[in-house]
Amino acid sequence: MSCQKKLFDGKVVLITGSSSGIGRATALTFAGLGAKVVITARNDIKLDEVVQSAQLISESNDNILKVKADLNVRQDIEILINKTISTFGKLDVLVNNAGIVGITDIEDKDMEKTFNNIMNTNVGSIVRLCHLAVPHLKKTKGNIVSVSSVASTKPHSLFFGYCMAKSCVDMLTKCLAIDLGNSGIRVNTVNPAVIRTNIFKAGFNFSEEETQRNIYRDCEQTYPLQRPGEPEEVAETIAFLASDKASFISGTTLEVDGGSMWTSRGANPNNNS
Repeated sequence: MSCQKKLFDGKVVLITGSSSGIGRATALTFAGLGAKVVITARNDIKLDEVVQSAQLISESNDNILKVKADLNVRQDIEILINKTISTFGKLDVLVNNAGIVGITDIEDKDMEKTFNNIMNTNVGSIVRLCHLAVPHLKKTKGNIVSVSSVASTKPHSLFFGYCMAKSCVDMLTKCLAIDLGNSGIRVNTVNPAVIRTNIFKAGFNFSEEETQRNIYRDCEQTYPLQRPGEPEEVAETIAFLASDKASFISGTTLEVDGGSMWTSRGANPNNNS
């Protein structure tokens, strides 16, 4: 075991939606940086796999806490925060990663149900979690990093619900940065473009082959870096914003997008070319 001090030694980091994709990569990144990591999501089987992987990376199995929780249920959020504090005694970093994507067609008969689900999961759960976490973050002068999207500022056809939700996350971040700055709490977002995760497959019931054809290949044609991003690239950015290296950064929305914001269009899941 190395005696060299790691970037997050002694820090407690809670990461929502950490059973797959960006959340999983973020949990493993923080575990490797010496943090005590709270891994939480709704899927028990996936959670167990991430916990096992994190324990292999961490210097102690006791540094990894698993909490199964549905962030649309306030009681689950309360249990999540309470278990974090009762186990580790504090909270230093809150990473709001959990989110969903879905098509919102203004003429669809189920539009309102879909819209409410997207807003509640992507925005409401973050507000509730921050409400309960901030008193603990004040004690540690900790920080919050939320996972937003380039869709917060770049509109997409049939995705107004998702775009609106991520715009809300960006504005919440800026407002909280003002409100909490005098308590020593920094608040930031990362705004990824298309990343190689299962979010599109889960959101649209695409097969992996269809996902690669309709989205990933489109990134190769439209993104300046000619590829989609990897979850680990977003995770490293989250770790940077949460670290003391970013001690004078608050209220920012940091794009992790392969330069795609500066092209005429982004990757299009409906592009069959």
